[in-house]
Amino acid sequence: MKDKLFNSDSVAGKFRFDESVAEVFDDMLARSIPYYSDMQRMITTLAQKHYQEGSRIYDLGCSTGTTILNLSARIKSDRLKIIGIDSSQPVIERARLKLDDAGLANAELVCKDVMEAEIKNASVVIMNYTLQFIPPDKRHDLLKKIYEGLLQGGILLLSEKVLEESSQATELFIEEYYDFKRIMGYSELEISRKREALDDVLIPFTTKEESALLGGAGFEASSIFFKCYNFASFIAFKGSGK
Repeated sequence: MKDKLFNSDSVAGKFRFDESVAEVFDDMLARSIPYYSDMQRMITTLAQKHYQEGSRIYDLGCSTGTTILNLSARIKSDRLKIIGIDSSQPVIERARLKLDDAGLANAELVCKDVMEAEIKNASVVIMNYTLQFIPPDKRHDLLKKIYEGLLQGGILLLSEKVLEESSQATELFIEEYYDFKRIMGYSELEISRKREALDDVLIPFTTKEESALLGGAGFEASSIFFKCYNFASFIAFKGSGK
């Protein structure tokens, strides 16, 4: 379904992952994140390379299950176990429909706050545009829990909306991003309303702050593997990365 959520006068208040968002979320992601399908492909490839036989892959903030579907198609293992966690019941229900339609038996969906999730025996943890919605003072604790739940050689794949160290660059990238959204069919009204709805809900860090946060949680090394304007994807290693 096409995302026309912020083209309606009935939409008001802060952004919430409710039924109205769940209905259009796949289209929203594809039209709101530059190179979204390419980013998904890169994440799937990196996850495949670092998956350890018999371990688990966690998708924290799994939304409608797109990443889980991609992982299941790419990683051929009878022992593969993917656990998707999201705090939104409407979103989880959408994911369950997609996974059921695909006949996936190696994935488990859990409706739970990611802060309460138990991470264990994981070789890969994925968070696509999830950490940015967590209160800043709780992000260290979540990343620390992820680090402790990873096996040696495990990785965290983290995608976030970010700020630049330079306010000039930040403003430029934001304007370029809004141009992208216009090209993707969003109106000025929709862009403005979405921005207002996300204000104080989505709180971005700079890339340096993200890297420092990962290091502070214990990750021995981290790097940006993809970046476009104010969107960045990181890979963080526990122990020796492959």
